[in-house]
Amino acid sequence: MVSSGSRLPLSMLLQTKEATDEEPRKASREDWRKAKELEEARKAGNAPAAVDEEGRDINPHIPQYISAAPWYYNTAGPTLKHQRPQDDEKQRSGVDEWYKRGVDTSKPLVTKYRKGACENCGAMTHKRVDCMERPRKVGAKFSAKQIAHDEFIQPNIVSDYDGKRDRWAGYDPANHREIVEEYLKIEQAKRELRAQKLKENPDLAEEEDEEEGDEDRYVDEVDMPGTKVDSKQRITVRNLRIREDTAKYLRNLDPNSAYYDPKTRSMRDNPTPQMNPEETEFAGENFVRYSGDIQKHAQAQLFAWEAYGKGVDVHVLAEPTKLELLQKEYEKKKSQFKDEVKNKVLEQYGGEEHLAVPPKALLLAQTENYVEYSRYGKIIKGQDKPIIRSRYEEDVYINNHTTVWGSYWSNGCWGYKCCESMIKNSYCVGENGKAAGTGNPSTETETSGEAAAENDAPKICPENQAKPPPPAPPADALISVEKQSQQSATHAPLPPEGTGGDNSSDSKSDSNSEPEDTKRDRKESKKSKKKRKKEKKRQQRREEKKLRKKSEGKAEKDKLQLALAAEEQSQRRAAELLRQDERKRPYNSMYDVKAPTEEEIEAYMMKRRREEDPMLAFMDK
Repeated sequence: MVSSGSRLPLSMLLQTKEATDEEPRKASREDWRKAKELEEARKAGNAPAAVDEEGRDINPHIPQYISAAPWYYNTAGPTLKHQRPQDDEKQRSGVDEWYKRGVDTSKPLVTKYRKGACENCGAMTHKRVDCMERPRKVGAKFSAKQIAHDEFIQPNIVSDYDGKRDRWAGYDPANHREIVEEYLKIEQAKRELRAQKLKENPDLAEEEDEEEGDEDRYVDEVDMPGTKVDSKQRITVRNLRIREDTAKYLRNLDPNSAYYDPKTRSMRDNPTPQMNPEETEFAGENFVRYSGDIQKHAQAQLFAWEAYGKGVDVHVLAEPTKLELLQKEYEKKKSQFKDEVKNKVLEQYGGEEHLAVPPKALLLAQTENYVEYSRYGKIIKGQDKPIIRSRYEEDVYINNHTTVWGSYWSNGCWGYKCCESMIKNSYCVGENGKAAGTGNPSTETETSGEAAAENDAPKICPENQAKPPPPAPPADALISVEKQSQQSATHAPLPPEGTGGDNSSDSKSDSNSEPEDTKRDRKESKKSKKKRKKEKKRQQRREEKKLRKKSEGKAEKDKLQLALAAEEQSQRRAAELLRQDERKRPYNSMYDVKAPTEEEIEAYMMKRRREEDPMLAFMDK
């Protein structure tokens, strides 16, 4: 919309400010209201239209974003000059105008050096600094020989938006003529070569005529619209129907009937399975595709494609007899080759008796028994297949149990699921056993401290509780045992009764009077005593080692139990945090990061949850 008031640009306002040294007077609200009324009157036709600097009327209905001139145009009144072609657009070059290439050979050749020309080549259009020729030993200024032609004086080309982006700008169509002439020369050379071959061998002319006549015989080799081009064969991808035929999806409007693919316009299953396929007009594409001799035809088509790829020129529709003979010969040779390979293998390695096997129907135990199942897996009609039993007794329960041993798992122990008893070969009491907790050790007589310690420690099955391990001796007992072993090693052991130290002289004096048999027996008894002493020492050392190992194992067990308790506590805390809302979870900024100990790693491996474990459901209980 054009306003009657003058719009002074910023530059003129600044000039007036410098000239008058006063602030420019702002338009009052009254002036703005008058300008608005005048604009409405012009639109209604009650006031004359605004006039630009050239004396032409301005349409009052033009939008303001078109009529308002930019600030850099320095307009003092209403104008549309900025919407009209500018002076610089008139100076733009035409479509055919472009930079000329090369040198201007239309002018006569200069034989004398001209003042102001290039000192190297003698051209007037450039200086020595811009010369593109090889620097001469003696320039044209001094020799006046081979003065080069002047270059074209290039025009000042000013292109518009489209001209700057024209990819064919400056292209000369006459250059294409050279390519056409080159191809014409190649075709002419081919014709001459063919004529020369025909002169030497006239029989080739008939073969070439037959090849030209066979070009139209194979329609598959012609590029047709709607075909998928392959390196070996063209296969059509269109699936059209005659407009008068009933659409496939209208055969059965039941949404649970055969699936119709709208993209390929195909319905593979039978839309009306309750009807006889011979009476229906359409029984599904699979029925049409795999009925009759269609499979043989598909195999023949596949064989033709493979033969064409191997270099044998044969077609299903053009030469069906030739294709069938080739296919029969191929199958015969293939079977002969297989038999030869099979016979060679049997001659070399043997094993022909293993090939004489019964038919597959007997091997897979197929029968003609008819069985119908519901959608829930129950038998509606017929008899279910019998379960193949093993030679071992199955489903044999003892002591009133209804489940076998090992059907229940809790706290690292196996038991019976019917009564949750952890004692093998126990008597089943049913639900009363579950309520009483017969499988778990009684905790009524225990103190609160002992119960808490038992809950933290890993539970032991009642089977293992029947034979508790011997308690580890204290450290003082270990020291006393070591001292006793040292004393037994240093001091000689006391002789048994009857061979004491007081009677040693008597035994020496009587040894001469005793017979040789008794002497021999006494020597053997001494050897056996020494052996017993040695064995006793070895047994004492073994017991000392066992005691040390048990004490170390107990300390490690205590550490492991503490680590297991800490791991359970951390898992419980993690589960609680996961159950909480994300906005209410505490921060972990003060968490101390350190390497885990061996006990902590072992506790994590024992307590981690394995999703693939088949007993996971029993462990959760």
